[in-house]
Amino acid sequence: MVSVSDCSDQRAREICQEMHENDPVCQTLKISLEEVRSGFARISMRLDENMLNAYGTVHGGYSFLLADTAFGFACNSQGEKAFGQSAHITYLTFGRPGELLTAVAKARSSASRTEIFDVTVLGEDGRAVAEFRGLSRVVRGQANA
Repeated sequence: MVSVSDCSDQRAREICQEMHENDPVCQTLKISLEEVRSGFARISMRLDENMLNAYGTVHGGYSFLLADTAFGFACNSQGEKAFGQSAHITYLTFGRPGELLTAVAKARSSASRTEIFDVTVLGEDGRAVAEFRGLSRVVRGQANA
């Protein structure tokens, strides 16, 4: 497995930029790829009125989607093709319509072909909206780009 230091930050950006450009979800929801380094990704998405649940707050699925997308960029930024194996999220509060949510994903630890990533979803005011932990699995082949 490629360790965090084995893939240059430039290569990580190239991989994730190609992933971003070819991801219909990112394009449809206007998810911005803000920063990428090997084992790290920061992305953002503006919440809108179409993302509300029955209580008038932003549906938690959008926080999960943003966290999972950041997780995907971070685990593929290391040069080898990786997929999510499992994920867990804890919702701390909810996003507000019109707010810009940011997800910051970081590699934490690895063993063999499995790696753990933590993702924090932040509100525009810097408050933690959700905490996500994802487990990735590296498969044969190079990441895109």
